[in-house]
Amino acid sequence: MSAPSVSLSNLDQRSREIFRSIVETYLTTGEPVGSRNLSRVLPLQLSPASIRNVMADLEHLGLLYSPHTSAGRLPTETGLRFFVDALLEVGDLSREEREAIDIQVKASRNSRTTEHILTEASQMLSGLSRGAGVVLTHKTNPRLRHVEFVRIEPLKALVVLVAEDGSVENRIVDLPTGLPNSALVEASNFLTSLIRNRTLAEARAELERQLRENQAELDRLTAKVVEEGVAVWAGSSDTQGTLIVRGRSNLLADLAAAEDLERIRLLFDDLESKRDLIHLLGLAEDGDGVRIFIGSENNLFSLSGSSLIVSPYRDSEQRIIGVLGVIGPTRLNYARIIPMVDYTARLVSRLIG
Repeated sequence: MSAPSVSLSNLDQRSREIFRSIVETYLTTGEPVGSRNLSRVLPLQLSPASIRNVMADLEHLGLLYSPHTSAGRLPTETGLRFFVDALLEVGDLSREEREAIDIQVKASRNSRTTEHILTEASQMLSGLSRGAGVVLTHKTNPRLRHVEFVRIEPLKALVVLVAEDGSVENRIVDLPTGLPNSALVEASNFLTSLIRNRTLAEARAELERQLRENQAELDRLTAKVVEEGVAVWAGSSDTQGTLIVRGRSNLLADLAAAEDLERIRLLFDDLESKRDLIHLLGLAEDGDGVRIFIGSENNLFSLSGSSLIVSPYRDSEQRIIGVLGVIGPTRLNYARIIPMVDYTARLVSRLIG
C-alpha cells in the first residue's frame, strides 16, 4: 500500500536526502533523529532550523512522525513503504553469502524430505538476517510408499503412513473389539500393496473399489481397519498447510522498550495460532518475486507491527506451493534481506522441483 498522495515528484533533492537519512538511521538504530544530528551528517549545508522546516513538511505528508515532544522524527509505516518503493537501493548478495546459503540448504538434500529442506532454509534465513525465518507450505499430497498398523492399546492402533518423499504421518485409529494382531498385519500388507505410488485420494478410490469387489475375501474386522486406515487421512486433511519458524529468539535480542516486548508477544501469539495463513499464501501468489509487507499491510502480523519479506517457491511444474522469508521489526535491513529471500526461494524451488 503506497502512500496515496506522495511521489518522488513531491520531494525536492533536499527533502529526499533528509528523509533518506532519517529512515536509514532508524533502520540502523531504531532511534528518532533530530535536526541537530542531521545537520552534522548530511552532505548538504543546512542549518538545524532549515532541517526542522523540511521535517515538518515530511510529517505533513504522512512520511514522518514525532514519538515524543522534541524527540526527533521516525518514519511512519507509510514512510517506510514509500522509502522501500521509491528510494531503497537493493544490492546483490556477496559471494560469501551465496555460498553460505548454498552449503546449508543443499546439505539438507541428503535427508530426502522436503520438510527438512524447508526447515534448513528457515534456519539459514534466521541466522543471516537476525530475524525469524519463516516457511509456509501448502498441505502436500505426495505419493505413498508404505503403511503400517501398530497396536498401542487394546482398542487403538497407531497408523504410520510413509510417502515417497520420505515424509511420515502418524494417526491414531479405533480398533473393533476382538481384533487379533494377525488382522493388523494383514491390513498393513493389503494397504501397502494398494497405496504404493498413489496419492491418498487415489488410494482411497482404489480401496473403495476393491472392498466392493473382494468383500468376501476380506475378514469383516480386517476390512474395517483397512477402511479406517485410509479414511482417517482423506477425511481430515489440514487445508492450512504447515508453518515452520526458526530463530524467534532473534526477535528478543534488540528490544528497546516495554512496547517492543508487547509487540513481540503479539507476534508470537500470531505465529502460535497460525492465524490467517491462507491469507498469507494468497498474497504471495498474487505475483512473482519478493513481496514486502510492512506493519498493518499484512493482516497476519498487523497487531505486532512487524515487517514480513517473503517470496514464493515452486514445484517442478512451476506451481506455487509455499512461501518463505523473514519476519522482524519494521526496521529490517530491507536492502540486504530482499535479495537473500529471493535467492533462497529460487534455490529451494530447484531443490524440490
